Amino acid sequence: MKVAVLGAGSFGTTMAALTARNAETWIWARRPEVAEAIDNAHENPQFHPGVTLPDTLRCTNELGPALAGADVVVVAVPTQFIRSTLEGVPDHVAADTPFISLAKGIEVSTLLRPTEVIVESLGGWDPASVGVLSGPNLAREILAGLPAASVLAFTNKSTAAALQGVFATDLFRIYTNTDVIGCEVGGAYKNVIAVLAGMSNGMGYGSNAVASLITRGLVEMTRLGAALGADPLTFLGLAGQGDLVATCTSTQSRNHTVGIELSKGRSIDDIVSDMKMVAEGVKSVDGILALADRHGVDAPIARMTQAVIAGRIAVTDVAQAFVSRPPKTEFDGLTT
Repeated sequence: MKVAVLGAGSFGTTMAALTARNAETWIWARRPEVAEAIDNAHENPQFHPGVTLPDTLRCTNELGPALAGADVVVVAVPTQFIRSTLEGVPDHVAADTPFISLAKGIEVSTLLRPTEVIVESLGGWDPASVGVLSGPNLAREILAGLPAASVLAFTNKSTAAALQGVFATDLFRIYTNTDVIGCEVGGAYKNVIAVLAGMSNGMGYGSNAVASLITRGLVEMTRLGAALGADPLTFLGLAGQGDLVATCTSTQSRNHTVGIELSKGRSIDDIVSDMKMVAEGVKSVDGILALADRHGVDAPIARMTQAVIAGRIAVTDVAQAFVSRPPKTEFDGLTT
């Protein structure tokens, strides 16, 4: 089997390092100097300096060699760059090749999930051949060989089962799921919640506040997911609750870091300009709220995150604004 990974960022490099243990793996890097470093020095100096990558991992900045003969293509670029990355890709792969998205966001211009963007970008690819890998997967820990787990979701469960072993190692466990919608909503929504969780930590509000945000955020993402056709149980799993906890509590999380920096009074433009990697929550919050409004879903945490990012509410006023909201029952809008 040959695996082609499109995108040599932090997580793309990490996943390519895993698949290189199980299959021939090529990774496409946009920048020639990154491709040369990975291919020759077996290191990604931009995202994982000092970490030695497998000798068998090949890298190129040309799509043709990376995709030639690929049995599966892993899309490891931020959501907003999927379309531009996939231009010309169908010319290099067979029509039944499965694609796996690693992106966790919502395309702002269309409100589509990453797998939907991939299907459109490939000219109407079979949606059953496009899946997602999602879970509490902080790249630095996985690359260091620390134990973790993830979910590989395809609507066709036999496809997920056939590809389950591509990513699995002795310390990285892969589960399968058929709820692509739920896994993607969880992956996008948790980034938005993590911004507010980072801000709460930066303000010194304590463990109770972050635990409350995580728990209420889980309810919020489940409401939207259910409205979009997801299975509510998915949000109790790795792609929902698991990813939410990791992203809201780890300083390795880009979105959590954005929240901490916001608590220092910095503007979002300054914060983003200093980051080497994309914080998907900053881009996705508008799309998530547009979907929530379209489906009549209450989304106070996402709305507050958007207000803080846009500068409509001061960081020092957020806690009071939440606590002073009108009383309600715990699971309003979640059950019928």
